[in-house]
Amino acid sequence: PIYYVNDKPHIGHAYTTVVCDALARFQRLDGRPVRFVTGTDEHGQKVEQSADKAGVSPQEFVDGVSQNFRGLAEALACTNDDFIRTTDPRHTAVVRLLWERLAARGHVYKGAYEGWYSVRDETFYAEGELVDGKAPTGAEVAWVSEPSYFFRLSAFQGPLLELYAERPDFIAPPARRNEVLRFVEGGLTDLSISRTAFSWGIPVPEDPEHVIYVWLDALTNYLSACGSPVEDLEAFAASPPPFWPPSVHVVGKDILRFHCVFWPAFLMAAGLEVPRRVFAHGWWTIEGAKMSKSVGNVVDPVDLLRAYGLDATRYFLTAGVPFGGDGDFSDDALVSLVNAHLANQLGNLLHRTLTLVAKNCGGAVPEPGARAQEDEALLGAAYALLPACRRHAATQAAHRLPEECAAVVRLCNEYIDIQAPWKLRKTDEGRMRTVLWTLLEALRCVATLLQPVVPGAAERMLDQLGVPAAPAGCEAGRATVTPDHPRCFARVCPEGALPAGAPVRKPEPVFPRIETRAAPEEPAPAAAPAEDDSWLDAITDVAAAVAAQGDKVRRLKADKADKAQVEREVAKLLKLKARLPQPTG
Repeated sequence: PIYYVNDKPHIGHAYTTVVCDALARFQRLDGRPVRFVTGTDEHGQKVEQSADKAGVSPQEFVDGVSQNFRGLAEALACTNDDFIRTTDPRHTAVVRLLWERLAARGHVYKGAYEGWYSVRDETFYAEGELVDGKAPTGAEVAWVSEPSYFFRLSAFQGPLLELYAERPDFIAPPARRNEVLRFVEGGLTDLSISRTAFSWGIPVPEDPEHVIYVWLDALTNYLSACGSPVEDLEAFAASPPPFWPPSVHVVGKDILRFHCVFWPAFLMAAGLEVPRRVFAHGWWTIEGAKMSKSVGNVVDPVDLLRAYGLDATRYFLTAGVPFGGDGDFSDDALVSLVNAHLANQLGNLLHRTLTLVAKNCGGAVPEPGARAQEDEALLGAAYALLPACRRHAATQAAHRLPEECAAVVRLCNEYIDIQAPWKLRKTDEGRMRTVLWTLLEALRCVATLLQPVVPGAAERMLDQLGVPAAPAGCEAGRATVTPDHPRCFARVCPEGALPAGAPVRKPEPVFPRIETRAAPEEPAPAAAPAEDDSWLDAITDVAAAVAAQGDKVRRLKADKADKAQVEREVAKLLKLKARLPQPTG
């Protein structure tokens, strides 16, 4: 994902980047080569205006804001292979190449544009799209009349509909696909792709009075950051480099049209392959209210890192909401989820198991005896994590990765309570060793598969379990590892099991319990966010939202979350159900 640089990053930016990082790490740990790109979109009228307001040049302005996004990715321990800036010379050169190719192939013509334009959205809107005189997003619009170059988008209605029909998974989740289909089926008009009202952009080749439309500029970052030089698009089309076409673009739902309509049309017109998938995730609300600078409820991810640490922040961003749907943030929700899944269940299980091994097995992996049915059942669930997680990663269902691991951890806690190895020590030491080995092995599988989500904590778990470290530079999926390495996913199987006699470390806390953060000293806003139901109006697929919220309530109950939080989420579920269409007849 790349981000527009008109302001500093917030929780939504952190969310997208962390989930993409988890998916990239997953594929590397599964032995696949990966190119993970993020960066900043730095041109456009909105940036020019923001720079003028700040009293600096546009270049100075974007240099500062872009560094904030780069720094955030580093603070979140993201492993992006590239950070592309649309002001980079390597990028502007590719944008010019694409423009020239589109023009040479007859897809660009010069005319004049008259219509509504939103500076905030950097988007043209038809009269019929306006809502109460504003853009569908609520942004102000202004009537624009100026000379412009146009892209013959109208010629691509048929090819785009054919693409969607032949590749139903091109747009995900499915609800987003329906939205795009309706838009394209309604007919496409040619797209204005240059502006003359401002100068902060890439000049049109042979006509520098015009600057290239910011979205044609920004979308081309996928080409300019593909990992191979792009100097001749004819040669590129004939022999695409290793990472073209992209496997997936991950974007916010508000920019779905640009990625699923404009971008594939540009690529088709240039004779280039389109991406395999575009995945659009939802928006974040804050305790039920829309995130807004004017309200003062924008969540700074740096504050989350300071308050809760890297592992807790990454875990919540990945597991806290089904990826693809809308999510709601509150400190209570983060603390409840992290304490329930990591501190209470996984951390406590690891500490109990390693303490018993240290006391009763000389601090080494015990030699197991014959396995009982319940041992086989737990090991079967642990080894089944990998195929289950592979299915989820293939569809960008990143939230299911920690969910699957949490389910196995619950089984482990049930198992240790029933088997009671502390009692077996007095009655059947052989059985005690088998039970402890089974728990260590299940924990090894869980820790291995949690590496993409909480890389630091998962590494500490594997260290304590005595699993050999990854090569320098390959830790927790920073780079692709060979399938014979003990921490790669290929070893989540019986052949990768912990060898008897291998030393384990003394248990140390990996997931400390988070105490509730003190309330800020400044007074709260006059309107209580919890009573604001405006978040309901932004939901386009009520049935999907009901299903996702129902899953969230069930998870909270299973995790024995705080009663007040469960009640809040149940109240949201009831509000959603009230909006379901009522049966007739």
